[in-house]
Amino acid sequence: MSIFAIPNERRYTHMIIVNVKDGESLDKALKRFKKKFEKTGVLRELRSRQAFEKKSVAHRNKIKLAVYKQGMNQETN
Repeated sequence: MSIFAIPNERRYTHMIIVNVKDGESLDKALKRFKKKFEKTGVLRELRSRQAFEKKSVAHRNKIKLAVYKQGMNQETN
């Protein structure tokens, strides 16, 4: 038995295939499917496309995130 998912967008041509082994619970297979699906980043991209963000705002947010991460790294060292 296999679980398939086909994302709706045209540019995603790959399917997520999770082979369910004999005697394996469906919950474990579903958990593996969710992990694989999250790695594809489909939901993240969908949410980012919901509202348009100007390039200048995206650049500003990227810089803020970098500054935050750098501050976190300095605290741990």
